[in-house]
Amino acid sequence: MSTTGMIVAGTSRGVVSGRRRSGGALPRSAAGGQRRPIRTRAPLRESTTNVASRRRTRDPTVAVAGSVGPSKTERGDGNEFAIELDNASNPEFTVVTVDIADKPGLLILLSSTFHDMNLSVEKAEYVQGAGIKFWIKDEEDRKIEDAEDGENIKQYLSIVLSKLMSSPSKPRPFAQAYAEAPQPDHLNRELLYGLLDSYLKNDVVSIQESIVHHVEFTLARSRYKFDTREAYFAAAHSLRDRLIERWNDTQAWIKHKDPKRVYYLSMEFLMGRTFLNALHNLGVMQPYQHALSGLGYDMEKVQQAERDAALGNGGLGRLASCFLDSMATLNLPAWGYGIRYEYGMFRQVVSEGFQKEQPDYWLTFGYPWEIQRPHVAYPVKFYGHVSVHESQDGRQNFVWNAGEEVTAVAYDNPIPGFKTPSTINLRLWAAKPCQEFDLEAFNTGDYVSSIIDKQKAETITSVLYPDDKTFEGKELRLKQQHFMVSATLQDIVRRYKEQHETFDAFPEKVAMQLNDTHPTLGIPELMRILMDENHLGWTRSWEITTKVFSFTNHTVLPEALEQWPVSLVEKLLPRHMQIIYDINWRFVQELEQNHGISGDKLGSMSIILDTEYGKMVRMAYLALVASHTVNGVAAIHSKLIKETIFKEFHDIWPEKFQNKTNGVTQRRWLAQCNPPLNRLITETLGTEAWITHLDLLKGLAAHAEDETFQQKWAEVKVEAKAKLASLLKDLTGDDLNMDAIFDVQVKRIHEYKRQFMNILSVALRYDRIKSMTEKEKEEVVPRVVIIGGKAAPGYDMAKRIIKLISAVSETVNNDPDVGDLLKVYFVPDYNVSLAEVIVPGSDLNQQISTAGTEASGTSNMKFAMNGSLIIGTMDGANVEIAEEIGEENMFIFGVGAQEVPALRSQREYLQVDPQFQHAVNLIQNGHFGWADYFSPLIESITGSRDWYLLANDFESYLDAQERVDQEWRDKASWTRKSILSTAGSGKFSSDRTIHEYAEDIWGVEPLPPTIPE
Repeated sequence: MSTTGMIVAGTSRGVVSGRRRSGGALPRSAAGGQRRPIRTRAPLRESTTNVASRRRTRDPTVAVAGSVGPSKTERGDGNEFAIELDNASNPEFTVVTVDIADKPGLLILLSSTFHDMNLSVEKAEYVQGAGIKFWIKDEEDRKIEDAEDGENIKQYLSIVLSKLMSSPSKPRPFAQAYAEAPQPDHLNRELLYGLLDSYLKNDVVSIQESIVHHVEFTLARSRYKFDTREAYFAAAHSLRDRLIERWNDTQAWIKHKDPKRVYYLSMEFLMGRTFLNALHNLGVMQPYQHALSGLGYDMEKVQQAERDAALGNGGLGRLASCFLDSMATLNLPAWGYGIRYEYGMFRQVVSEGFQKEQPDYWLTFGYPWEIQRPHVAYPVKFYGHVSVHESQDGRQNFVWNAGEEVTAVAYDNPIPGFKTPSTINLRLWAAKPCQEFDLEAFNTGDYVSSIIDKQKAETITSVLYPDDKTFEGKELRLKQQHFMVSATLQDIVRRYKEQHETFDAFPEKVAMQLNDTHPTLGIPELMRILMDENHLGWTRSWEITTKVFSFTNHTVLPEALEQWPVSLVEKLLPRHMQIIYDINWRFVQELEQNHGISGDKLGSMSIILDTEYGKMVRMAYLALVASHTVNGVAAIHSKLIKETIFKEFHDIWPEKFQNKTNGVTQRRWLAQCNPPLNRLITETLGTEAWITHLDLLKGLAAHAEDETFQQKWAEVKVEAKAKLASLLKDLTGDDLNMDAIFDVQVKRIHEYKRQFMNILSVALRYDRIKSMTEKEKEEVVPRVVIIGGKAAPGYDMAKRIIKLISAVSETVNNDPDVGDLLKVYFVPDYNVSLAEVIVPGSDLNQQISTAGTEASGTSNMKFAMNGSLIIGTMDGANVEIAEEIGEENMFIFGVGAQEVPALRSQREYLQVDPQFQHAVNLIQNGHFGWADYFSPLIESITGSRDWYLLANDFESYLDAQERVDQEWRDKASWTRKSILSTAGSGKFSSDRTIHEYAEDIWGVEPLPPTIPE
């Protein structure tokens, strides 16, 4: 029987009668006319079980007629459809016409359905008034001429259409309404939109199909054989698809509205893993868990296959990443800009107690979240000389004749907001050679020279913070900084010029935040672009520049303020040095004429500093002079910079200075990394709104005295501690005492952070336990001391501290006299993923920097949010945390910041505490071995060299530790403090910080995507 003229009519509630096969369409084989079953999947977005059920109960009626015209069952609700198979009108193809009102996702859904039935679609066409026509063949390139096969096709299509009618897809309006640019005439705009007119569905079957699709077509693996790592990559690509459609729509919407945008420039973005974060923010965690489980994979193991992106080191980079999350969640039109480091900073390996730096090959197996943009590339220049040419109107034009040029290629990373369609962008730059390969040199046998340009270019973005002890290291760091800001500024200017013919509106459309001094070269680079490439005069260019830049300072230490030799800047960036000289000359003139400053004070404020080693460019001063706003990152920090390192500038420009206390994203650092506590908080508050409005946590305070709630809280803490204990067992093989205080200090290793003081107290605690009787030991509160962090490759003292921690650990952990009463562990290669286990699992966290040295700190906020109690000094954000959660719920010790200068001057005459001296003697006398190796450490805390006042604070520190032990014995009191710690953390959300930046500094307003009319 021919299928010519067969028609199926039905509605979304039609009933099927007639013959069918469970195998779907069954074309005849070429040999012997035998039917061969063809693999048929469940219809797109529907499980096989559901399909079988729907076939038994809801199949639409199939009618075979001689006429070709479609017939419909009239219902009047817009859900009618008709399906026609036509073999007469085309000699090669069966033409299937689906007469149905257009709906989002219809074209792609039907095409996928034909694919499910092993039918190839040669073309599809929407015909106004007739519906969609498909020209199809079976898998052997034959028309569908068997009536039973045609009947099965129509039944299958009817089931899918019925499903579509009952569960409409979510449309994608932005891509249609706000195209990024006028389209060429030859493009079929309606078809292009129709092909992707709805968002990808997030039901389990749709996700499974997407994952398997990527297994086969992205990874080119068999869907019957792929391991856990490949499951991660396929699932990541599936999730990235969903990020990209939101990213595209967000960018189209922002371009259409043309608001003021903020660009966040940072040399670091310590992102951590993206997979779980994106699942949480998109709200698809559960369906992805079920999808992977259904395929035979465990979500926990799959997500562990992701490597941390090695794009940052410490708090500076993690802060930048938290800020991006908040910008997206708050619907701000924002982008981040940084560098795509090929090897990160380094992978830390601790061998025999010594830190060893190895390349972090985080890109070895690819990074599924990034999108390479080879068409977004800019030339970046170095070296050479500047020539001056006079134009016809008598103006001087400066031309930088570069001696070296590389290409900056963009890699985009979508950053999703939490439960909002807004998905912003982190654009990272990779350095590539302008000429990939010198074939002439290769052909003449000079194989090294043939690739030298490639290697020199790619070195720029190889490693985060190359060791700058050598001139070559300094030069490479400066190259990195210029490379990042040059590519970024060219990109920002290009985007602005696409929609604006002049620079008049530039300050009203662009805000740029410098995250510390590293991107400060962006100031002379913007001046160069405006003057040399766009021919604006100095006055206009400077007016624009000073309106768009703002600067965040992250230190109170004068020695940490970045400076570059003028000779190096002149050699590497000759045009920029000219501009910096001009900026400084005009600035000095202003100081003299407008503020009456002269003499030594003029020199102390100059951007160019004369030293015995030559002239230096003070980058912080350059940033301060050119920025409209300068902010500190904690109240005490902002106060100190106005009184110390920037005092002279504050005297003349008090209006420039603001405070913006740092924050962290509660999405990652509470909701995501601590699911049991997430559930308990949501259950207790009766809402999960705290995930975007963290101040709601204050509602927990009302339950702090409730014994039942305290018990639940303690159970959640035990669960988190068990996870941390499991991590440490995997690292060390040791089973931890779960009744012990998990005492944590994890951060960059530095003398001012005083990990040295921590380990001295541990050595003293160990010695005390050793001298106790068995009866006395019964009263000891057990401790598990966990320390982690990296030392900069060139920081010798920090490396010695790591060795000391390891030496104490080796002695303590192998001493049977101590047993479970004290354990010490150094966690190597500390990163975001480790922090996501360590932070929730800690009972006590140490924030013990010398008062007045830590700008803010953000780990204190993460620990406090998770109910870990702080032992610390009144430094950085600890001051504000104490105000919010109550100093009585912390263990505060040490001298105040205002006392530090005097105590330093008197340190040489200090009569040190006997306990401090005893701890020092234990190290000095070789109790833990390596006495000679540790002697520089001992010298650094002796007399006037004890710059960070370990001896001054040690007795107070031990007293605070004793209070910790006493409090731990009262479990109800400890749990109450833990609850109040979390309850008082509402202020320390990066959402609050970013809202303040947007309102007070950037002048940027939220731009939530809205459905156009």
